Amino acid sequence: MSYKVLVVDDNEANRELIHGILRTAEDNYDVLMAENGQSGYETALKELPDIIFMDMKMPVLDGIEAIKLLQAEETTKRIPVIVVTAFNTPENLEAAFKAGAFDYITKPISIGELKSRVNKAIGVVESFRRAQEKINKVEGEKLELEKIAMVSESTSFAFLIVKSNGELEWANEGFEKIHGYKLEEFKSVFGNTIFSLTSTPDIVNIFNRCLKNRVPVDFISKIKPRKGGEKWIQTFINPQINTNGGVEKLLVVETDISVFKNKEEELHEQYRRMREISQNLEKANTLLGEQTLEINRQKRQIEEEQAKSEKLLLNILPFEIARQLKSKGRAGTRQYKLVSVLFADFKGFSTISKNIEPKDLVSILDSYFAKFDEIIGTHYLEKIKTIGDAYMCAGGLPLSNKSNPIDAMLAGLEIQQYMNSLNDSKVLNNLSVWELRIGIHTGPVVAGVVGRKRVAYDIWGDTVNIASRMEQSGHVGMVNISGTTYDYIKDFFDCNYRGKVEAKNLGKIDMYFVSRIKPVYSADKLGIKPNEEFINLINKL
Repeated sequence: MSYKVLVVDDNEANRELIHGILRTAEDNYDVLMAENGQSGYETALKELPDIIFMDMKMPVLDGIEAIKLLQAEETTKRIPVIVVTAFNTPENLEAAFKAGAFDYITKPISIGELKSRVNKAIGVVESFRRAQEKINKVEGEKLELEKIAMVSESTSFAFLIVKSNGELEWANEGFEKIHGYKLEEFKSVFGNTIFSLTSTPDIVNIFNRCLKNRVPVDFISKIKPRKGGEKWIQTFINPQINTNGGVEKLLVVETDISVFKNKEEELHEQYRRMREISQNLEKANTLLGEQTLEINRQKRQIEEEQAKSEKLLLNILPFEIARQLKSKGRAGTRQYKLVSVLFADFKGFSTISKNIEPKDLVSILDSYFAKFDEIIGTHYLEKIKTIGDAYMCAGGLPLSNKSNPIDAMLAGLEIQQYMNSLNDSKVLNNLSVWELRIGIHTGPVVAGVVGRKRVAYDIWGDTVNIASRMEQSGHVGMVNISGTTYDYIKDFFDCNYRGKVEAKNLGKIDMYFVSRIKPVYSADKLGIKPNEEFINLINKL
């Protein structure tokens, strides 16, 4: 199915990045662009997109004010707005959600995160669309019945006038033909109020809602007429408003729908569901500014069921490979010209493992590798595997990109900074430290899924072997790279040439230690976090 997406961002590179990611999605997306909040607001009013991506910091009109304007418009207030921001502080996110944002993603943009957020928003759009279609269908059926009732006072219809206190005042001849009693007879036997007409337990609430809201209501009930048996009755109550705005009297139309016996249960269930959906939509309309909590509850239930079947697959395979397996039933091998492979390994692990209980050793490794998973995920790298205390990941696959040498470099620096900081704390507390070596090399690889049982995504080639030697030839606390990787990242990072270093089975190879991001491109003193200029340059690669 095709969906219309509006991207509002003053940075052209960010707009093109989102556009490019959406082009790889399974669904078709018609992407519209706007360079500031004012232009985005005007485009949304004109085009009525299904989803809006909104940057927070923009000239002319910022994202928060643009969202507030969209929420004030009847035609745009239900459109899910996903905030795109590099300033994901609690204060900024709180302001965005109060203004009416549906969700958010952080910069630099993750492909998997963006697709997940889009799928989530599309689920909400489709829920609204299906609910509205069902409501329109039921409303159409109700209007048709009302038109039929207005044509004639035949035996199939009863028309009553009821006072605002519920007292039955007048009925036509159709009343006797439905119930088997003239109105006065009925009142003397069963009572003189509308509540005597049916055993529906919710009749008092329905009647009071009609009076309070001054809108028509309807319900279906079963009655026992004078001649015995049962009849199904469709009842419409329409309030007649006086000049003072109060309810003067109520017009009640009863329709004998027993002839539709074969469809009675279906209609009953349909109306019940429509009332339920209407209640959920009322809640959703009032809570849309706080992420439409009721709809999210239903959406989460669906996502949880889907996650049960997909969790294992996505835990062992990259998203794109898992998608191929699900859609095609297979995922073959593929050659990549530019991939950056990162190896990390703990020095002296054999000695460390002798002094720690096995369960404690596994627990510590799990905590470290979980943190590594988190870090590489923010830099578009895919975890390949772990072998004992060794950790292997790669960038530039299964979706190719030109930035993978820099992505791998950023991940390596952040992992070492995490380990160095952790070890500093352990030294202060007289605890044993775990020292880490990291090596990176860039080059061609072959990647794919191997095996038919317990399938695994893996990579092969000299690039993998050289990356492993970079780790083995490195120093603890440092990131050691090959001369090939250096050529790709030298303009952005401070590097120290080590000369030609002997690598096992490979001879002498140019190697460099990378200490930090160049100060001109760094957002912090340690040189670990890139600034906005750095990110903009990388996005253009």
